[in-house]
Amino acid sequence: MKLHGNAWVITDGNAGNDRQALALAESLGLPFRHMVLSARPPWSWLSPRLIFGGRLALPAAERQGSLEPPWPAVAIGCGRLSALYTRMLRDLSEHSTYTIQILDPRMNPSAWDTVIAPRHDRCQGQNVLQTVGSLNLVDDAWLQEGREVCPEFAEYPQPRIGVLVGGPRKGIPLDADYATQLADRLRDDIQREGGSVMLVTSRRTPPQVLAVLRERLAGVPGMVWGGDDHEGINPYPGVLGWSDRLVVTPDSVNMLSEACAVGCPVQTFAPQPLPDKIFRFHRALREAGLLYDLADDDLPKRQVPLRELAPVVEVLRGRIDEHQWKRGGVG
Repeated sequence: MKLHGNAWVITDGNAGNDRQALALAESLGLPFRHMVLSARPPWSWLSPRLIFGGRLALPAAERQGSLEPPWPAVAIGCGRLSALYTRMLRDLSEHSTYTIQILDPRMNPSAWDTVIAPRHDRCQGQNVLQTVGSLNLVDDAWLQEGREVCPEFAEYPQPRIGVLVGGPRKGIPLDADYATQLADRLRDDIQREGGSVMLVTSRRTPPQVLAVLRERLAGVPGMVWGGDDHEGINPYPGVLGWSDRLVVTPDSVNMLSEACAVGCPVQTFAPQPLPDKIFRFHRALREAGLLYDLADDDLPKRQVPLRELAPVVEVLRGRIDEHQWKRGGVG
């Protein structure tokens, strides 16, 4: 079915939120505008519950051209701050804009047309679409493109171990000691089984963690990419495309979700108890046969990839089409 109109994608600039919202927008197939918006107090403190005077939440530098008609057919937000603006758009457009909010908005989801939230968020409602992980674009075509961008990875000895490193978050101290333990385990695996390591860090990875990883993995076949200017483009898609197995730090829902979308075995190293919310996510992946401990030796060669974007888009297309038909075929 062909949807009408355009879309606004509203995020707070957080990389993880951007990835999910943009992935959904691209898959819906509507032309879209990406708006990175912030909010002033008290709206920043109480978003999205405080909606009174919401236009004033925008800092002066962001007001011109934002939240002004013509209204989009679809508005997609991801993250708590964006939820304020997608909620406002529903009223400002007199419900002509179909509003989609990704992640638990921490209030009644009926304030939006559809809310998409992972199960570990425990967000429930008739208009809530629940996923296991986060939305992403990883599929066979995406992985093939990653391999084509990084053909040199084909020369690394197998098994190729892709390692995705995030950063510390509340209850998960990803520090130099953690990096030492992780690197030593990876090095031991390579010495025992052969193969290579393809390691990429994120913008959240502390410099001391990267330094330890570089030091401890020196001499191990493969590469460690830390985002320095001289290292070139981020090889993240190539790492996912070429990996025979993946090891992901436990902190990032997005990285774990993308790793589980590949189809190779995925492991994590979590030496300390995880915070409840992240623990629930890990448990869901384990129960689905998608995640293993780094110490586990009995791994499948391949596993069914976790790819949730396409079915979510199919449901949304039906809902948006019905919404547009009721309003005369346009958003």
